[in-house]
Formats: sequence, structure tokens, C-alpha cells
Amino acid sequence: MNTVTRPRILVVGAGFAGVECVRRLERKLSPDEADVTLVTPFAYQLYLPLLPQVASGVLTPQSIAVSLRRSKKYRTRIIPGGAIGVDLKAKVCVVRTITDKIVNEPYDYIVLAPGSVTRTFDIPGLTDHAFGMKTLAEAAYVRDHVISQLDLADASQDEAERAARLQFVVVGGGYAGTETAACLQKLTHAAVKRYPRIDPGLIKWHLIDIAPKLMPELGDKLGSSAQKILKGRGIDISLGVSIEKAGPEEVTFTDGRVIPTRTLIWTAGVVASPLIATLGAETVRGRLAVTADMALPGHDGVFALGDAAAVPDKAKDQPDAVCPPTAQHAMRQGKVVADNVIATLRGQELKPYVHKDLGLVVDLGGTDAVSKPLGIELRGLPAQAVARGYHWSALRTNVAKTRVMTNWVLNAIAGDDFVRTGFQARKPAKLKDFEYTHAYLTPEQVKAQIEGSGVQDG
Repeated sequence: MNTVTRPRILVVGAGFAGVECVRRLERKLSPDEADVTLVTPFAYQLYLPLLPQVASGVLTPQSIAVSLRRSKKYRTRIIPGGAIGVDLKAKVCVVRTITDKIVNEPYDYIVLAPGSVTRTFDIPGLTDHAFGMKTLAEAAYVRDHVISQLDLADASQDEAERAARLQFVVVGGGYAGTETAACLQKLTHAAVKRYPRIDPGLIKWHLIDIAPKLMPELGDKLGSSAQKILKGRGIDISLGVSIEKAGPEEVTFTDGRVIPTRTLIWTAGVVASPLIATLGAETVRGRLAVTADMALPGHDGVFALGDAAAVPDKAKDQPDAVCPPTAQHAMRQGKVVADNVIATLRGQELKPYVHKDLGLVVDLGGTDAVSKPLGIELRGLPAQAVARGYHWSALRTNVAKTRVMTNWVLNAIAGDDFVRTGFQARKPAKLKDFEYTHAYLTPEQVKAQIEGSGVQDG
């Protein structure tokens, strides 16, 4: 029997960071040089920045789910599941498959790119009553829900119920929250024309954030421009405000206001995946502390990147600066990590990650946008062209690019039919139903799981 085995490279997570890493490993490693395995619940990369456009119906869900199996050099083994624990000493990753089976996956080199989960606080009723906006299923469900509120309001004879169903609350003044509120407001504004019994003046969108400014990364001028655009559309923006408690039919703000509503969308930031806590390693604000070459100090063959890692930002002058959790950094980190894994395999020198931020783009729907490419401030159609051009070019396959461009053109010409799919109409779809934070193991449970299965180091 041939007992010679190739080095095992395990990549955890199929977000921007993990997918870029896998693609580069496939291109640069010969098939007999190493075995590559990817742990992910879905065999696609989700292009998260365009999720609000799925929720608003501008794009179809499939258009931003980029298949991992379309790579010309595809040979990676995909384990359909999520990593729920890692034993760095035993070099074993514990995986819960999509059928709830627990399996142990040994490795020689591991790349940790598990991403992030929605940041929630101990707010009564939040996870039970708020919708999230981090997965394809959530975006599709939110679209169905918003349209259903129009349907129910149109049919209702109760004025109070009608008014409550036509109030919508989005928490989070960052990119995700701002784009979600902007795109969904466009949806309801266009849809209400098909509902003759609804007074358009009753539809009210609220965008709130505890921060003093909307999207502070954009700077004062562009941030103010975005705020002016949204206010001009009738979106009520409240800064320095958050949620005190959430119920099934009303939301209480921290300033004392009680808003009768059936729709609370929570997009108030993210935190590193709970997987990081299973490692027992040093963290920086919950993100794994790594070196500039994204290696974990004291552990050979362990790399981390993306939202789950505090990667030093060498492009900035501040000594303690870390890269923000953005797609732009994650994609580039993925390529550098792949090169460093290969360098480790071949006994070569690792290289640090250095990337100067190229700027920011915010699509507010229709012809509204604000962008800051390379420090140049843009508004309106020029900003929209830059925003959509950037997103379109970042899509990984020509099929995805064709689908997205076709959707944009079709939506611009024909508009939306405001159809509810009803795929999840009988299933819960709140924050608690999508994050699966209860699924992760403690370091002690990880050790017990591995010892119980008889997996040995190496």
C-alpha cells in the first residue's frame, strides 16, 4: 500500500478571502504537490455588497451566488458544512456538515477565513424579532416580507394596522444598513403605485444608528450628501439612537420613541466568527491576532485573514492599525496568504500583506450614489457608474457578470413585478435562525471530540 501522503491544506470559509486563497492555490500548486480542502456550507461565493439589490429585486439571488465549481483548475474537495472548532496542537478541525454530522478533518496547513457574524447586543427581543442581511436566504426573505406588508396593508380595514405595516426600521448607518434602507425604500416607492388603496404618505422608512454620523468613512461632505439624498426621499434618519427593545408589533428607540412596525432590519456591524474563540489564541477586539504575513504566532502552518483576523495595516502610519473588514482587503489578503502557504510548503520566505485602500462606493439605488475612488469624491450618475463598475469587475466569473449586467438592464427598462416567492413563508427567518452561534464548541469540547474519535496529530 502506498502510505506516502501529500500535505493537506485546509481552508475554512468561502467568502472573499477563502475563495481567493483557494483559487490561487489551485493555479500555483501542481496536483501532486498538495491536497486542498475547503469547508463551507454552500459551494458558492456570495457577493455580499450586492445583497441589498437582491432584497430590493434589482438582482436575482442566483446572480450574486458565484459557483466555486466553475474554476478552470477546480480540484478542491469541498466539505459542505461549517467549522465549529479547531485544535491547533492536534492539527484537527471539527466540522458540522449540513446534515448535522460531526466530522474531524486533520490538516497540515490551515487557512482560517470563517468571516463574521452579525453583531448583536443584549437588547430584549432583538434576535427574536429582527431580520438580518448577511445571507442570500435573509435577503430573499426580507424582500418577500416587505412586499407582504404592502399586500396586508392594502387588504386591511384597520387604520392602525395599516399604518404599522407601512413603517419600516433599519438599524445601522454603515454601508450595509444605508444601502439596505435606500434600496428597499426604492422598492416600496415603486410598488405602492400598484396599490391604489394605500396612501403613499403612510409609507415611512426609519434609518437609525448610535454613531453621530452616517458612514463616517466617506468623510463629512459625501456622508452629508448621502444623508441629503435619503432625507429627500422621505427616509427619517436618527443618529445617536439605537433600539431599547423589540417586539412583534413595535420597536422602542433609546430616545423613548415607540414605532409601531412589523419590520425591523438589523445591520449594526459584525464581529468575528465564534470559531476564533475555540482556538484559545490571542485576539484583538475578537479578531485573531496575526503577523503582517497573516501567520498565527507560535503555531506553524496556521494562517488567518479577512473579517476574523486582525491583520496589521502596513499601508497606514499608525503602528496599531489593522485592516478593516472589507471585501477589498479580504480578496487581496486571500492571494497573499495562498502565496505564503506555498512559500511555507517550499521552504521559502513569507511576504507581508500591504495594500492601500482604493476607496469606497455606496449604491443608493436608481441613479443615486456616492463614491470615493482613490480619494476623488463623486455623486449622482458618475458615482453610480463607478460603484456598479467596481462591483461588476469584482465578480469572479463571466457568467456572474453577464447575469448581473442583464438584471441591471432589465430592471432599468422593465422595472419590477413585486412578486413574492413564498419559498420560506412557513419558516422563521429572524436573526436567531441564521447565525447558528450556538453550534460552536468550547476548546474543551473540541479536545474531547478529537480524543474520542481517536484522531492523532499528523
